[in-house]
Amino acid sequence: MEAAEETELWPTDGLTSTNLQLPPEADALLEGKSPAARFLQAELGLNRRLQEMTFCDPVKYIYNPLVYAWDLHLCYVNKYCQAHKTVLFLGMNPGPFGMAQTGVPFGEVQFVRDWLQITGEVTRPEVEHPKRPIQGLNCQRSEVSGARFWGFFQKLCVTPAAFFRNCFVHNLCPLVFMNEAGKNLTPSDLPAAQREKLLQMCDEALCQVVQALGVTTVVGIGKLAETRARKALCTAGTETRVVGIMHPSPRNPQANKGWEEITRNRLEELNILPLLT
Repeated sequence: MEAAEETELWPTDGLTSTNLQLPPEADALLEGKSPAARFLQAELGLNRRLQEMTFCDPVKYIYNPLVYAWDLHLCYVNKYCQAHKTVLFLGMNPGPFGMAQTGVPFGEVQFVRDWLQITGEVTRPEVEHPKRPIQGLNCQRSEVSGARFWGFFQKLCVTPAAFFRNCFVHNLCPLVFMNEAGKNLTPSDLPAAQREKLLQMCDEALCQVVQALGVTTVVGIGKLAETRARKALCTAGTETRVVGIMHPSPRNPQANKGWEEITRNRLEELNILPLLT
């Protein structure tokens, strides 16, 4: 990747632990220069902008795990994002039984707790749907997408260190959206004007994340993440390679017919597999 001219993260002057709804120790992150600190600055800057958005039907509930599951998310970033990365695997937004519970992208509880060894406290969203309680690492529901994703990389890499040596996993949007009945909504389900405003902010933050981590390849997990990443990075004028793999969602019939083999073949085709084995 040709080095792009470094751009400033969103100004951190107005960002504090108070207005970000985070513990006071988060203030120190706003001064850091490490890849982990710069990654978190991009996320926190996006969080602050998203606080100013309002959403209408069909959205009735919004969860932000970067607030109530901050401890777990910070543990994930501090443990696995201290150095630059070659590859960024990019999801769209948190699933209800994955990152919504654990603060980790595709964060199915068992893999977050037992394989990634993530620890920390989880509080609750300010307004919680009665059918979608946040239970953190005590959540008994398994997220199929997350179990498939991390289960595949556990088999392939054996240890988290082998995976994170060159790779990291991130979601374009940090918010969980639900309708009145508690059904999970993706950004695609939002009204067009709100969707575009939301994703434009997320696109800008993605460009900052790619720059902060020195990423040369973004792997969109699913077509929507791949398309948004390509649009964002092309608009920013970087030469970051953007490719895609199939989303592991059980709602995708193809993913239910050998997702691991399909993904392994795709990563081999993209010449990413040698970075993982």
